[in-house]
Amino acid sequence: MSRVIVAGSGIAGLTAALHLSGRHTVTLVTKGRLGESNTEWAQGGIAGVIGPDDTVDSHIADTLTAGAGHCDPEAVRFLCEAGGDAIVSLAEAGVDFDTDPTGAWARGIEGAHSYPRIFHSGGDATGWAISTALAQKLRTEVAAGRITLLEDTMLVDILTTGAHERRQGRATGDVTATGVTVLREGRVEALAADAIVLATGGVGQLFAHTTNPAAATGDGLAAAIRADAKVSDLEFFQFHPTALPGPGFLISEAVRGAGALILDEHGHRFMTDIDDRAELASRDVVALALHRRQAAQDGRPCFLDARAVPDVQATFPSITAGLAAHGLDLSRDLIPVTPAAHYFMGGVTTDRDGRTSIHGVFAIGEVACTGVHGANRLASNSLLEGAVFAARAVDAIDAQSTHTNDADLAFEDSVNHELPLPQFGSFHQAALTRNELQALTWAHLGVERTAEGLRTLLDRLGDGARGGFVPGDGARSGDRSTNPAAPSVQALETANLALIARHMARHALAREHSLGAHTRTDTHTGTTLTSHTALLQEATAC
Repeated sequence: MSRVIVAGSGIAGLTAALHLSGRHTVTLVTKGRLGESNTEWAQGGIAGVIGPDDTVDSHIADTLTAGAGHCDPEAVRFLCEAGGDAIVSLAEAGVDFDTDPTGAWARGIEGAHSYPRIFHSGGDATGWAISTALAQKLRTEVAAGRITLLEDTMLVDILTTGAHERRQGRATGDVTATGVTVLREGRVEALAADAIVLATGGVGQLFAHTTNPAAATGDGLAAAIRADAKVSDLEFFQFHPTALPGPGFLISEAVRGAGALILDEHGHRFMTDIDDRAELASRDVVALALHRRQAAQDGRPCFLDARAVPDVQATFPSITAGLAAHGLDLSRDLIPVTPAAHYFMGGVTTDRDGRTSIHGVFAIGEVACTGVHGANRLASNSLLEGAVFAARAVDAIDAQSTHTNDADLAFEDSVNHELPLPQFGSFHQAALTRNELQALTWAHLGVERTAEGLRTLLDRLGDGARGGFVPGDGARSGDRSTNPAAPSVQALETANLALIARHMARHALAREHSLGAHTRTDTHTGTTLTSHTALLQEATAC
């Protein structure tokens, strides 16, 4: 029985903690309340093959096509083959999926899917239903003493042996994790662990316009970067085409799947001019088309027209209520929409079982780069990835070193007073305010990018500074007197965002051709998506 710390309480973190419960000493750490995550906000459904008219091979092909040839085919196969069982497991955990008139689970279609294979709960409240069901099961495990839950506890850093020596070029062995530091009740504490599961979600708050909740600040990714974990594909960030301008309220792709159209300011349905799939083209294509059409309109928004969708308010009750709060009616109004930062395809590099380059550290969900999303995520594959790869990571944790601790180890016993805490003098405040950073990244790391813009961003960020906590050289956790002034959660988050922005900009600068969600307007050679050329022609013609 190992000590395992799970950081994050979206679908990936909750699934991992529940599967680990009873077999390991599990502590789940979450920055806010239990379940507060992108999962809870997910309006779209979960994709999977259930039924004789669809095939796993078709789901695989759609995922690979959306990923623009950049996916790991074997990881995609693992994902799609496990899809049906993962959805059944969620139903067994208490998720009430919507049914059709025959009583069977209803299936919807979304962009770039060949068949209806999207399962929803509550119409457009699938993420909330999944989060609620899994969080309830986890609280049951907490009450039984099988899981320790630490809410309002922010992951700060991963503690390792060998990382400092490797950075200095003096080590040849593997880096091994020994625990984490967390910010809790205004103090930084060290927690020892044999395995750490990063499930901290995405980094949408890096951008001025995002569909993500306020907590999506990339804490796990930043901690992994500081620990010198390998990261991949940071240039690939998906922008959802249809968010409400200003608040970033998401209008799910399922609305377009039900028949809604995208119109420019003159009422012209322009997606039919761009791609044969029109509004149901992959998200990179639709977002880029919207972005360029709006630029041709001097920044004025395009519109989503769902007025002809049957029973649209009943089908999408959460979206209906959200739009009503802004004075809009999905059944009567044209809804202004704009692209917004939505999902990170890149992240901490993992193998197909969630292992990272640091021994004992696993990454699952949006913080991980498993290879299944490639350069552009297929709609509704994200919840599926969280469930499937969480289960695979748990199997890998079971298989790794079984050195044990007391099965009844309490939380206070897991605070190892020999683990080093970071020295706050090593904490680098971000050079920019949060708003300044978000405006810069939107301008230079947004839907379209240029080398000049990326270099401007790196210059403004002071490229080269590590940012955040530098672990390994600070005070011991028992020496509280040397550690009196912990930075705030907000300061830590902004430092994390700035660190990630630097790495994203470097990756985007290195990839000189457009691919999937990464669009370089200064170089176009090497693109694998002919739609990018069509979009360039369309933008010129406007």
